[in-house]
Amino acid sequence: QVQLVESGGGLVQAGGSLRLSCSASGRTFSNNAMGWFRQVPGKEREFVAAISWLGGRSYADSVQGRFIISRDNAKNTLYLQMNSLKPDDTAVYYCAASAGRYYSGRTQDYDYWGQGTQLTVSS
Repeated sequence: QVQLVESGGGLVQAGGSLRLSCSASGRTFSNNAMGWFRQVPGKEREFVAAISWLGGRSYADSVQGRFIISRDNAKNTLYLQMNSLKPDDTAVYYCAASAGRYYSGRTQDYDYWGQGTQLTVSS
């Protein structure tokens, strides 16, 4: 059974940094794209960042220059380093894995999802 488990969320002050982790089990995703999405109550889940199987990266405009997505294939783990955090970054953050190799910003292109981890940024 494939599982994605996020960790690292919490409460942080504006301007601070935090790193999210997503540990995968049940299969390896070294040949697959993975991504991070976020969602706030009453809104649709939105794209944050994605990484292809070869390491190509894509970011939402709202996080470009502040967030860094990376992966450790040996550990089957995905990361999201978040810097210069803003209150608008407050959301539940979800890890996702695709059956495909190339990154996408669309939720429908991802086949596996974690349960999410809450990030709250205080002003």
